[in-house]
Amino acid sequence: MVPPSLIKALKKQKYHLVGRHSAVKRCRWLYETLIHDRPCYKQKFFGIKTHQCIQMTPALFYCTQECLFCWRAQSGDLGISWNEMKLPRWDSPEEIIEGSIKAQLKILSGYKGNPKTNRKKLKEALTPRQAAISLAGEPTLYKPIGELIRAFHKRGFTTFLVSNGTVPSALSSLSEEPTQLYISVCAPDKKTHKEICRPQIPNAWERLNETLEFLPSFKCPTVMRITSVRGINMKMPDAYAKLIEKADPTYVEPKAYMHVGFSRLRLGYENMPTHREIREFATQLARETGYNIVDESEKSRVVLLSRLDKPIRFG
Repeated sequence: MVPPSLIKALKKQKYHLVGRHSAVKRCRWLYETLIHDRPCYKQKFFGIKTHQCIQMTPALFYCTQECLFCWRAQSGDLGISWNEMKLPRWDSPEEIIEGSIKAQLKILSGYKGNPKTNRKKLKEALTPRQAAISLAGEPTLYKPIGELIRAFHKRGFTTFLVSNGTVPSALSSLSEEPTQLYISVCAPDKKTHKEICRPQIPNAWERLNETLEFLPSFKCPTVMRITSVRGINMKMPDAYAKLIEKADPTYVEPKAYMHVGFSRLRLGYENMPTHREIREFATQLARETGYNIVDESEKSRVVLLSRLDKPIRFG
């Protein structure tokens, strides 16, 4: 169902394919932490060790939306087309986890010969302990997503699940909650959502709002992620505030769109906001919601808001 030309393009961008529909990709911050001792903001905020984190997805080719800001390959990019909603026969959670760990170890093998590599971190990295289920695609389309999370947990992993919230039935029936759940809410209203997220399914905005309505029922920490694009969705903080009030997330995380991957086919460099702009936007959200700025990372252009005094840390 997936064109060979797409596989070739993904491999060129350093995606490590796992089974029929999953993938692992080296996060930029894995390199930064092993070579320059610069961990990612998730370590700064939540204690997750960057060098022990696998960035992966169980639904590489499949998504309910074609967001302008997404770095993944979308049908039509590079003249390559496929049906993103024609779902495959799914690989088992164990197959995906085994394949993901093998792919991560293959990525790490390239650091053994680099004299700048932090040897202690590299040794720890060979035993990954965190799965960022967020690389590309919509992971809740993978039917046994709860079983995948549980299988990771049984191996001693923490899990951060990132969803666009348009499959509320999958999230409401999770057999196992992730360590932390992110819902991408990248528009303050339906019109902007249609413009920036380009849903491929009917009633996507209504489905997202259904997810936000039951988000307070989760026991794990929840995050409303706002991928912020200059000139498109950094507006109407009062409308975002109403969505935040509905979802009552543990955190709100405005984060700058980054001009990387296939998003460069859809947006310009000028759409990437500075950290100062992100902080200004976060301050506006704080005024509207009563949330406070509890942390920020200038190098990642992200600000963390919460009603907590400080973030819950893991690891």
